[in-house]
Amino acid sequence: MKRDDLYITVPSLFRCPISLDVMKSPVSLCTGVTYDRASIQRWLDSGNNTCPATMQVLQSKEFVPNRNLQRLIQVWFDSVARRQVDAELAGANSGVPSQDQVKLLVKQLDSSCLSSLMKIVCFARESEENREFLARMDGFFNSVFDFMRKAESDIKLIEQIVRILDLIQSKIQDKEPLLQSNCLSTILVILQRGTSDSQIQSLRLLESIAIDGESKLKIAEKEGLLLQLVESLSKEKDERLIEASLSCLSTITKPKRVKPKLIQYRIIPKLKNLLSEPNMSVSVIEKSLKLLETSSFCKEGRVEIQHDSILLQAIVQKVLKVSSKATEHAVTVLWSVCCLFREEKAREAVVSSSNGMTKFLLLMQRDCSSAIKQMSADLLKIFRVKSNSCLSSYDTKTTHIMPC
Repeated sequence: MKRDDLYITVPSLFRCPISLDVMKSPVSLCTGVTYDRASIQRWLDSGNNTCPATMQVLQSKEFVPNRNLQRLIQVWFDSVARRQVDAELAGANSGVPSQDQVKLLVKQLDSSCLSSLMKIVCFARESEENREFLARMDGFFNSVFDFMRKAESDIKLIEQIVRILDLIQSKIQDKEPLLQSNCLSTILVILQRGTSDSQIQSLRLLESIAIDGESKLKIAEKEGLLLQLVESLSKEKDERLIEASLSCLSTITKPKRVKPKLIQYRIIPKLKNLLSEPNMSVSVIEKSLKLLETSSFCKEGRVEIQHDSILLQAIVQKVLKVSSKATEHAVTVLWSVCCLFREEKAREAVVSSSNGMTKFLLLMQRDCSSAIKQMSADLLKIFRVKSNSCLSSYDTKTTHIMPC
């Protein structure tokens, strides 16, 4: 994010006090001052023990991610990007082009580039009828894919292409061309360098073309793509992007041979971090637990889960605390490692969790699915828990139980 790319005044709050650039990953010191992570890390690594802005001696060199400021910066940056596009579109042509004009624009993609693409985006946004028109237009996709191959290094151009394809994705009948290597390479470039909005659009597009086992394998085995999706789960990212990445990963990692790669790329620590984040949305927690459930049925994933007592206890804490979906995914993970595969270390971690056994007993008494009730019964049977002692120790003051 360079200052030369921004055509409006940068709010001073968004600038790092050290570099004076817009912060990419704002973190706060114990003094309350926020810096960009890279800048303050260099300061501390140089042997300094003071806060650069206040010159106070630091009682602790630990820093905390400033997620609220991170979101504000991302919203502001995306807004600036949209204004730039809108301004360029307005300068290129005011108003929505007609169908005849769009036909001409598609033919002129090689020569008109960005202005033509923005006009087509404007046309597609206007109505359902326009999107149908684009999807049915003879030669449209051939022109778009050909243009995509030539422009894969120009981020502004390919963002517009993906924006068009995202708008008409439900109208595309033959999605095979989108699974070609050059198209997937284009999506990877956007996931690496695009704005949050364009990255989310790319992820929606990926999900829309992952319609069977073969297409899911093509996406998952595209070099660098699966790893980039896992990297998108960082807590410092836009929460909308995290949710879209989780959804896409859940879709494309269903084939059996993809799951070990997911574990290899360290997805479980990423999911653990998301579950430990207090401000994450219900949807993110549900999707994180769903991916952990998928991982628990893979040998490599199960081994990693069973050896992480903190993760297991975090999973227990989500039972009856978030939503019925989250509860189902959490119980299935615990049942998988403790009952189905009988991992001793996992059992010890679950037993040591606060109110864990009581929650399973309560689940058996609630209006849950028969599968979840059976899994809860299996867990209680393994731990030989007595219902009276279990209920008497349950802390009703600190635990909020959601209905299943």
